[in-house]
Amino acid sequence: MSLRRFLKVSAWTLGSILILIALIVGCGWWYLHPDATRQNALVYGQRDGKDLTFDILRPIHPNGAAVLLMVSGGWKSGREKFNPWMVAPLTRRGYTVFAVSHISQPKSTIMDISQDVRRAVRFIRHHAKDYGIDPQRIGVTGGSSGGHLSLMIATRGAEPASTPVDPVDQESGAVQAVAIFYPVTDLINLGSSTENLGDGGPPKSFVKGFGPQATNLAVWKVIGRETSPIFHIQSNLPPTLIIHGSSDTLTPLDQSERFQAAARSVGRTVDLIIRPGKGHGWPTMVFDIRLLADWFDRHLAQH
Repeated sequence: MSLRRFLKVSAWTLGSILILIALIVGCGWWYLHPDATRQNALVYGQRDGKDLTFDILRPIHPNGAAVLLMVSGGWKSGREKFNPWMVAPLTRRGYTVFAVSHISQPKSTIMDISQDVRRAVRFIRHHAKDYGIDPQRIGVTGGSSGGHLSLMIATRGAEPASTPVDPVDQESGAVQAVAIFYPVTDLINLGSSTENLGDGGPPKSFVKGFGPQATNLAVWKVIGRETSPIFHIQSNLPPTLIIHGSSDTLTPLDQSERFQAAARSVGRTVDLIIRPGKGHGWPTMVFDIRLLADWFDRHLAQH
């Protein structure tokens, strides 16, 4: 092959590759940015004089169902942690997404955070007509502490509010489906977690998040049990999907496996997808969000 022909073929090949890359990048950007309108910082309650807020992402063609995203990692939260691309598979399928924020620990205890996100469910259900959603088709999602909070809603959301002082608190905090990533489900039995000091106490990095009495082991056993979803599974647990990495050292796979076993022992549906070799998060999780959307399609469909 002559040098001139070689250069022409090389240039054509390189150009084709660049066009293909541009198409892939363009399609990816398009997929992760579906048409939707966003309404920011709606107040659903207060805690210690601070507003509790959520953002709403409304698809152009809503399907009438809602999914609440727990914006939480390490039980820390903030509106800036939410980006619409995170839930693109949901908004593409018509779900109205509520990105629920809470006051971060240790400014708020994890016990109070759990109560606050349940308040968010009640608030959204109370205003369902305003948001164009069916109050009986609400799902919840999140990862890590967001997964934990989702399961606290799933297991304890139907409980009456402790102080039903307004119409919102008289609503049910129950949800109809759950799809989450790698939650802690049993804070009393941390097993091989890197957070386990082996003293029977709370996770070492989050001691302050459980309040000033968390270092008292007798008190901790009560706190830990109250904030562990595995101890609150009942016959009304909604269908739940968990995706968990087999090599997660922060929240070991055992946390999800034991939750699944406990739920199945009372006849409830908990599906567990294990990602071999994955830890506490992985780059291709964005593709797994489609599986969450499939789950909500199955369990939040209008009958």
